[in-house]
Amino acid sequence: MTSDVELLIGRVVKAHGIRGEVAVDITTDEPDIRFAIGEVLTGKQAGKQHQLTIAKARAHQGRLLITFKEISDRNAAESLRGTQFFAPPLEDDEDDDGFYDHELEGLHVIHNGADIGTVTEITHGPAGTLLTVTLNSGKEAMIPFVHAIVPDVDLDAGQLTITPPDGLLEL
Repeated sequence: MTSDVELLIGRVVKAHGIRGEVAVDITTDEPDIRFAIGEVLTGKQAGKQHQLTIAKARAHQGRLLITFKEISDRNAAESLRGTQFFAPPLEDDEDDDGFYDHELEGLHVIHNGADIGTVTEITHGPAGTLLTVTLNSGKEAMIPFVHAIVPDVDLDAGQLTITPPDGLLEL
């Protein structure tokens, strides 16, 4: 896959300890590949870009604690707060039936055969993934991205079909 698309794979939440370690929220399905020792990450923060090399990484309370070769103390680690890490998509996996966020954003949302809006944002949380849909009425709806509610995603047609429970679109 050759693409200029870069995917958000994680974000620095805070410094951890006094030796330059940072806590990173992971937004990739492949943290073992993306955050492997020796990997050079591209970090973006407030218009600045950093190239950081992973020296150590370990799991801690649902996040990764990462030490970078270029960061030696807490003050330097604290300066990375809010840094977002981006990387190109991994090679296509024939058995992978998942979707990248950039593939879902902009899709038309079909309900009962009618186009009711557009996917404008994807949010990953501990309870699962939510699609923010801007409805044709101008309101926004949060749709859980689960097969029972979003049974069909057709990237070629630029649309996804939803079967929401009663009341979900009225919230």
